[in-house]
Amino acid sequence: MDVIAAVFARGGSKGVTDKNLRLLAGKPLVVHAVEHALACPGVDRVVLSTDSEEIARVAGAAGAEVPWLRPAELATDTAREWDAWQHLLAWLESRGETPDRLLVVPCTAPLRRVVDLERCLEAAADPEVDVVLTVTEAHRNPWFNMVSVDDRGRARLVMEPPQRIHRRQDAPPVYDVGTVAFVAKPSYVRSATSLYDGVVRAVEVPAERNLDIDTEVDFAFAELLLARREEEGP
Repeated sequence: MDVIAAVFARGGSKGVTDKNLRLLAGKPLVVHAVEHALACPGVDRVVLSTDSEEIARVAGAAGAEVPWLRPAELATDTAREWDAWQHLLAWLESRGETPDRLLVVPCTAPLRRVVDLERCLEAAADPEVDVVLTVTEAHRNPWFNMVSVDDRGRARLVMEPPQRIHRRQDAPPVYDVGTVAFVAKPSYVRSATSLYDGVVRAVEVPAERNLDIDTEVDFAFAELLLARREEEGP
C-alpha cells in the first residue's frame, strides 16, 4: 500500500499546557510522534497539520513535511480532528497525491512501539476495513462496575445484563480505545462523519503502550513508564 503518515498537533491545551511541545525524555511529544511514523516500514512521508508556528518548526526539524498552517476554524477547542483529517486529504487529492491509506500517529501516545504501527497497517490491508484503531482491555465494565447517576443520586448499571453478574471476569469484555494509531481509507474519511460509520477493525496493544496523555497525571505516569522501560532495556 501507498501510505502517508500524518501527525495532527494543535497548539495550546487545557489539560496539559502546550501539550504537544511538552518534553518527555528530552523530546517534545510531537517529535516522538514524527519519529515513530518515520521509523515505520512502508511510510516515506510524514505530514504535519498544525496551527502553531512553533510546533511546525519543531516537527519540521524532526523530519515532517509542514506544507501550511491549519486554518483557524479547524484548531479551536470545539473543532473536530476528523475535519482536520478531511482538510489534509483534500489538499493531497488536489495535488494528485492521495495515498491508499492514511496512518494517523497522535502525539498523545508516546509510549507506542513502531511494531504497533506495523500491526495496524497489516490490519488495514484488508479491503473490507475502513478504519483501524487500537484498544486495551478496560479495567471497568459497564455490565458490572460502571454506573450512571440520576439527579437524585441514584445509581444504576450503565448496561443491565439479562442476569445479574457477580464477577467482573464473567462480564462481556469491553475495551478502551487508545491513540496509538489510526489507519483509514481516504475515500472513507472524505465521505463519512466519524470513525464508527463504517467497518472498524481493532488491534489490541498492551496497556503500558496505549497510554493516552490528556492530564498532568497521565503525563507523570508516562514519565514513570518510560523510565522503567529504559531501565529494562529493549
